[in-house]
Amino acid sequence: MIVQMKKVSIVVLNSERKASLKKLRKLGLVHLETLEGKGPVLAAYRESNAVADRAVSIVDEIKVSKKKVPAQVELNPNEADEKAREIVALADRKKSLLDVISQSTMELERLDKWGSVDPADFVALAEKGLFMYMYEIPVDKYTLIGEDSKTMVVNSEGKIARFLLLSETEITERPADMPPEAFSVPMPEKSTDQLVCDIQDAEKEIAEIESRLIDCKKYHDGIVALKDALASDIEFETVYSGMERDSVETEENRAELDTVESALEKEKAEESDSSGKLAWITGYVPADSVEDLRAACKMNEWACAVSDPADDDPVPTKLKNNKLVSIIYPLTDFLDVTPGYHEFDISGWFLLFFSIFFGMIFADAGYGALIAVIGLILLARSKSGKRSLPVLVTILGGCTMIYGILTCSWFGIEWQKLPKWMVNLSFRPISSAKMEMLGMADAAGRANTNQKVFCFMLALVQLSIAHIKCFIADRKSLKCLGDLGSLLQLWGMFYVVMNMVVDGTRFPLSNQGNPIPIFGGAINLPSVMPLIAIGVLLFGFLLSFIFSNYEGSVGKSILESCKNIISVLLGVVNVFSDIVSYIRLWAVALAGAAISSTVNQMAGPMFGKLAMVIFAVILIVFGHGLNMILNLLSVVVHGVRLNTLEFSQHLGMTWSGTKYRPFSENAGAKEIRVEGLGKAINAVGELGKLR
Repeated sequence: MIVQMKKVSIVVLNSERKASLKKLRKLGLVHLETLEGKGPVLAAYRESNAVADRAVSIVDEIKVSKKKVPAQVELNPNEADEKAREIVALADRKKSLLDVISQSTMELERLDKWGSVDPADFVALAEKGLFMYMYEIPVDKYTLIGEDSKTMVVNSEGKIARFLLLSETEITERPADMPPEAFSVPMPEKSTDQLVCDIQDAEKEIAEIESRLIDCKKYHDGIVALKDALASDIEFETVYSGMERDSVETEENRAELDTVESALEKEKAEESDSSGKLAWITGYVPADSVEDLRAACKMNEWACAVSDPADDDPVPTKLKNNKLVSIIYPLTDFLDVTPGYHEFDISGWFLLFFSIFFGMIFADAGYGALIAVIGLILLARSKSGKRSLPVLVTILGGCTMIYGILTCSWFGIEWQKLPKWMVNLSFRPISSAKMEMLGMADAAGRANTNQKVFCFMLALVQLSIAHIKCFIADRKSLKCLGDLGSLLQLWGMFYVVMNMVVDGTRFPLSNQGNPIPIFGGAINLPSVMPLIAIGVLLFGFLLSFIFSNYEGSVGKSILESCKNIISVLLGVVNVFSDIVSYIRLWAVALAGAAISSTVNQMAGPMFGKLAMVIFAVILIVFGHGLNMILNLLSVVVHGVRLNTLEFSQHLGMTWSGTKYRPFSENAGAKEIRVEGLGKAINAVGELGKLR
């Protein structure tokens, strides 16, 4: 369920602002409204955090063998910050050296056909009254150079002639008799010999830098710890500097706070101020924790106001469920989906249907057994309090085993090669193996049809739950009749889907006077079902059209539906498409079964030759492993989608919530604050010099 929240406002003395925030953070109850921090201290923290983050990325990119990984060295915050800046400076220096190598190499390639070129030689000759300029021209165009231009050919390789244009005076413009095919070769800034030396020196220095960076891997954990501490301090400073106060800063005062030192001086002045100025902050607290907050406020002499949140307040969402339902949280946290405060908590339904979808997509008892074993191993190795994911994996493996047993799917092995008891365990309506064993005609086709029917029945159940929940939520308003109409539309459209997608003969839209078989004749629907289905669909549309927009007036609700008539009509089509969307469970499972069967067929003949057995085992492991990975991706794409899109749309959910994250201490971070990070903050200005 979604825990009820209360909006709170806490007022403290401005002089006790920092101390009060520390106590509030230690309390760990209040989810604060978004604040925009400011000031040089916060900027310094963010800068240091950016440097530490980049340093960690640089170190992580360095790959060394496990034997060469150096032992981690403990660092205090100042040392960690210094090492982080050193790593960043080394990386920047390496990048600049690579640029030098690249540019020098390009210059050498450009001048490669000219041999050794030294700009100093050209300057020396110019001082003696002989000016020379390098040119290149196609060989067959060299004769077009006018007689007024004195030239000297250096070489002719290929189709290009290289020559020097000689002059006793400096040439500032292109000679008039120079053919347009001739182009001037710019003089390099350095000699080719110097460029070669630069490349060699750069490569040598890069090797030294790489060696130092490898050695810096021993500071990885210390810099990560600094990042965690800085993240906590950034959060604190954001709140501290963003708190509203009754003191007003003038432009002159703000201009004085351009440095960390001036900000710290003002902070100390505020702490010693006894003028009684106030500061306040707003946030949200779970209703069952309000009394704890009141007690803390009374103890610390804070003023506290508690009220119910307004409809437009950004209230965070806190979910509270039993241990079984809570095992779905690792998945929803990974997907980063949180219901809005005024939306539904579908954690239980999400777990139930996701488990079913997972089993249907993998659809193999052998795969399910492997997944369950992995889950049990993780469960045995997990610590208390961190067992949700292993339990979830085990349950998903169990669901996959159940569905695989019902369909007689075991690593894609043909049913004739399986023990008879395995085939007998399967459920005949959806098991082609059992149908074939009993001699039934077109067993595969009938099993596939029944599996489609099961998918659509699953859609009917899940989407019906969505509309029933909406009906219950709106039960005190006539809008619940609109929800009832949507439910009836769903039921009527279900039969239309069965007619158009499954079998038009078995599920006719006209009264043929004969019972309608379902699941191969095991269940018969009455012959009047087509009339009932169409009637239910039309009546549901009418109810939805009249009451779906009800807000106190039936007339206004009808008028609103008329204004959005296109959307209303498309809504009926969407019901059809949402039901049909569940066929993806059958289609993906069918594709997975085809892949596993193909892998077995490819590997089967290899087992007949002793020399090929190893290759057969490798093929089977690789093929089935790849198939399991593809199935896992399908679960993320399709199994999650049916819960977060189709099911959620029928619930009216947008997953627009913000997860409840109280302002609290980070257990893994050390308190370093400004006082302990003085050297690091002062070094912010030096970072540019390092680069």
